[in-house]
Amino acid sequence: MTNNDHDDAVSSPGTAASSASTTFPNPLGVHALVWTGSCTSEAVREAAQQTAAAGFDLLEFSLHDLDAFDTQRARKDLADAGLQVVGSRGLAPEADVSSTDPAVVARGVELLHRSVDVLADMGGHFLSGALYSAFGKYPSPVSAAGRANAVAALAELAPYAAERSVTLGLEVCNRYETNVVNTAHDALRLADDIGADNVVIHLDSYHMNIEEADFVTPIREVGDRLGYMHIGENHRGYLGSGHIDFGSFFDALAGIGYTGPLTFESFSSTVVSEPLSSNLAIWRNLWNDSVDLATKARRFMADGLVAATRS
Repeated sequence: MTNNDHDDAVSSPGTAASSASTTFPNPLGVHALVWTGSCTSEAVREAAQQTAAAGFDLLEFSLHDLDAFDTQRARKDLADAGLQVVGSRGLAPEADVSSTDPAVVARGVELLHRSVDVLADMGGHFLSGALYSAFGKYPSPVSAAGRANAVAALAELAPYAAERSVTLGLEVCNRYETNVVNTAHDALRLADDIGADNVVIHLDSYHMNIEEADFVTPIREVGDRLGYMHIGENHRGYLGSGHIDFGSFFDALAGIGYTGPLTFESFSSTVVSEPLSSNLAIWRNLWNDSVDLATKARRFMADGLVAATRS
């Protein structure tokens, strides 16, 4: 895969517009897995430097290995790079808050509290992901008791997170990654049942492409409760090289006046660590040049936002 293969793929959706001299309210972010599959101090620092060099405002880390983070050093490196930091995660089967086993739920609750602490210690204020279940394909729909346990766990977590100035995002994930929240409507229902002001909705174009009828209706339904947005292609590769209708996607965000973060998420087995590759089913190299991928994604995102505001 050469860089030139993607020169046409990253042209802006809608009208052609250059973002070089145009400002917009959305912080633009990139997932750390674009740069590294590690959470060591050296990897965090390098990811922060590369993120800033590519022109992003925000760096998102997967909190799959909480013990690997040197939070104070990460906080300094992120601040030195002028970056906001976001944490995301799913849960493990043995720490699943949607389980009907009280011991399993308790481990999940503890893991979520630790995740809030690690993120806050790094200077972050937003924790998102499949906070409500284990990450993976379930053999059956979530039970009423399991969903109630997830609601109770997050209702308990929310005030703890608020004390540390952390907002919680409910990421809408596809049916192969959770059985609790697969659509925007599912997420709104869950947030309503949790009933906390610091719980918002997190949409993702990759998952929306699988589960939603279009890219406009879910964004409009969530409206001002949309707190975070992932942008990714249907195949997780270069933006603009797949079949997602990003024109309607950006228009919908502009239509609701969304000013929150827009974070690029892409995975390739070139970068992602072996355990994460297995969890995320990353079996092939969709790209091998992180810098090219990220800089083109940043331009695509900025141009899409600009084009939507001008249309």
